Amino acid sequence: MKILVTGVAGFIGFTLAYRLLKEGHNVCGIDNLNDYYDVNLKKARLSIIDKNPKFEFQLIDLADRGKIKKLFETHEPDYVINLAAQAGVRYSIENPGSYIDSNLVGFGNILEGCRHSGVKHLVYASSSSVYGLNTLMPFSVRHNVDHPISLYAASKKANELMAHTYSYLYKLPTTGLRFFTVYGPWGRPDMALFLFTKAILNNESIKVFNNGDMQRDFTYIDDIVEGVVRVMNNIPKADPNWTSDKSNPSSSCAPYKLYNIGNNQPVALMTFIEAIEKAIGKKAIKKYLPLQPGDVPATYADVNDLIKDTGFKPSTTVDEGINSFVKWYKEYYK
Repeated sequence: MKILVTGVAGFIGFTLAYRLLKEGHNVCGIDNLNDYYDVNLKKARLSIIDKNPKFEFQLIDLADRGKIKKLFETHEPDYVINLAAQAGVRYSIENPGSYIDSNLVGFGNILEGCRHSGVKHLVYASSSSVYGLNTLMPFSVRHNVDHPISLYAASKKANELMAHTYSYLYKLPTTGLRFFTVYGPWGRPDMALFLFTKAILNNESIKVFNNGDMQRDFTYIDDIVEGVVRVMNNIPKADPNWTSDKSNPSSSCAPYKLYNIGNNQPVALMTFIEAIEKAIGKKAIKKYLPLQPGDVPATYADVNDLIKDTGFKPSTTVDEGINSFVKWYKEYYK
């Protein structure tokens, strides 16, 4: 298959492309290699998959309508996995413009490309952050998510609405994946595991928000990628039983679907830190801080729909995942 992966130099994009290439698919990957975090890490990821003759990389920004249009016309991908986005909850409060450009304008360009080139299935990254002020646990794709508390979350909710419109108007099959706190080797330097590991090894203090009273449904990267691959091969169809008076937000009378991909086992932040300390063999110096604007105290994924439709449930334990990350970190940074 010909598969277009956007954000291919990113954490999830790189790991997914590596898996797809290993399975023998032709992968065209695009990325704008922005400097939100260390560009050298992005280039190092690319250097690994760039050795595969079935991989082609193009330096393109999602917001560049002309280049995206030409990309689709030239490559005519069978499947599109849209992982490119401006990430980060806290950063969205300081730099809202970059979220408008990438997550809204850019996603609109992807939808147009898919519409005009006969793409069989668009799978795109949403986020657990869309649950916003929702406190009903575990978070279900059947819950209302109309109260986001960061522009990042709002942009991801907007992606789901935009995708539904194209599924309805143009019969474009789309699936949105709400990822829950992804971690693992080659991870993002702005994420807690990366920041904590670096600080502990350098004898620096770590910032523990909400005074440590946080829970996250930490999900290992290989589980995320397995979920993406399974969903990609499970093209949604219109639900003939869907009605507006008994609405299920995760499906539609259009070929549209939403799934959570989370470990289904929230872990207390302090337990997460203890696991890092154990893997490194060193105690952290903790600096306790209040809850940050845009953050939620807890996340917890209901993955019943994912299990029912794909037969897959994430299962990597936090200890296993953290050990793999710390081993990679020490090797990569010597």
